[in-house]
Amino acid sequence: MVTSTSSTGSTATTQTVADSASIGSALATALGGGTGIDMTQLAGNLATAEFAGRLVRLDNQNTRLTTQISQATQLKSDLLTLASSLGSVVRTGSLSAQPSVANSAVASASLPPGSSGVSGSYSLEVTRLASPQVLNSQAFAAPTTLAGSGSLTINFGTIAGTAFTPDAAHAPVTVSIAAGATLSDVASAINGSGAGITAYVATSGDGAHLVLKGQQGAASGFTLSATEIAGDPGLAKLAFDPATAAAAVAAGTPTATIAASASDAAYKLDGVSRTATSNTIPSAAPGISLNLTGTNPGAPTQITFSDPTTQIAASMQDMTNALNVLVGELNTDLDPASGGLSADSGARALRRQLAGLAGTRIMPNAAAGAPSTLSDLGLSVNKDGTFKLDTTRLNATLKSNPQDVAAMFTTGLYGVYGTLDGISRNLTSASDPGSLSGSIARYTGLQTKLGTQRTTLTTQQDKLRTRLVTQFAHSNSIVANSKSTLTYLQNQATSWSNRTN
Repeated sequence: MVTSTSSTGSTATTQTVADSASIGSALATALGGGTGIDMTQLAGNLATAEFAGRLVRLDNQNTRLTTQISQATQLKSDLLTLASSLGSVVRTGSLSAQPSVANSAVASASLPPGSSGVSGSYSLEVTRLASPQVLNSQAFAAPTTLAGSGSLTINFGTIAGTAFTPDAAHAPVTVSIAAGATLSDVASAINGSGAGITAYVATSGDGAHLVLKGQQGAASGFTLSATEIAGDPGLAKLAFDPATAAAAVAAGTPTATIAASASDAAYKLDGVSRTATSNTIPSAAPGISLNLTGTNPGAPTQITFSDPTTQIAASMQDMTNALNVLVGELNTDLDPASGGLSADSGARALRRQLAGLAGTRIMPNAAAGAPSTLSDLGLSVNKDGTFKLDTTRLNATLKSNPQDVAAMFTTGLYGVYGTLDGISRNLTSASDPGSLSGSIARYTGLQTKLGTQRTTLTTQQDKLRTRLVTQFAHSNSIVANSKSTLTYLQNQATSWSNRTN
């Protein structure tokens, strides 16, 4: 606290000026009594003027970075959308030669990965579905009945009558059964063993049965042997072997029985007899995967393919339009006068890729004379980077090479989709600093640094404002004291003048 005192005769006047802890109050009382200037506003104006130029530059840079991030993000999104949309049309849309089965109760058909289908058809006759072995134990009183302890060993192989032939490629699996285990606990232990066997307890009129279900296919049959802990028997009631089972049945001794035998699927494709260990048959023939669901002995059904070539012309025009939208946006962003990405490496790389798209050999394994580039399909590039589609050339190529053109619209490594997808992946790779994703990461990092710099400047500005307010308050106090002294002298002079008169 700063205190100044003046006196007239016996009268003393004390003026108190606040310190920096109460600057606002001191300035409010000093106005008119000191300099007559709003010191708080003056300090603020001076501090603002000191940092205004630098803050404006930072804000302008931040605005430009925001524009660059927005434009690069939009280009990235549009590029990914173009590739993804084309992929959907090729995989499952109008450009996909999807197979269909006339008798849908017999099977369903699909394209193998990377396949473009075929132009012909197949006949399909299913005489037997693949099935798993189902083993049914003898009856227990209830699911909670104690089953004994020890271990159960599952051996895999082929069962033919009373003979069992082990499968050397499928190792036996041993399941430990703890003391006090119930029939339900045994099922849980088998399910958790990773043996590929599904176990559950089924209750029927004669009690609870442990049911074991294996995998499809004749070689996925299995036997079950038991090793009991002395003094805690019971597991032997779950054992199954086809040789001893027959003897046990003949002797009237209860034993586990086969409720369903494991078998392979049997079918004819184009009249040729074939088998499969599963009802799901990948790449059963060129351009087709099958999922067998029923049988039709003596009544073959037909598998046919849709023809995508009728949709290629329309899809090429759609793709050309989409590419031109992308190019128009790219040209705006790269404009040196108004674009935010005129010097951006990712945007420039995209322009180079699109400029060479029509002439790129997208089918490197194409036969001589077969279409291998998008220019063969009528696509060309104008001087401004936009695309043009020559429908006359496209229709001529479709007429002379329909199958080769259809092969260009697949989901494989090569072709129209594979090329655009490759461009999209390369130019949106987060690990590549020269990609659009790399540009976005770089601009975002710069924007973060600008934010830190702006925070530092505003902190410095606030400190300067506070320091100036304190200094001006002191100056105002001095002026106020001077005015008080002048007033005292003026009053004395007036008093002397009055006495003289």
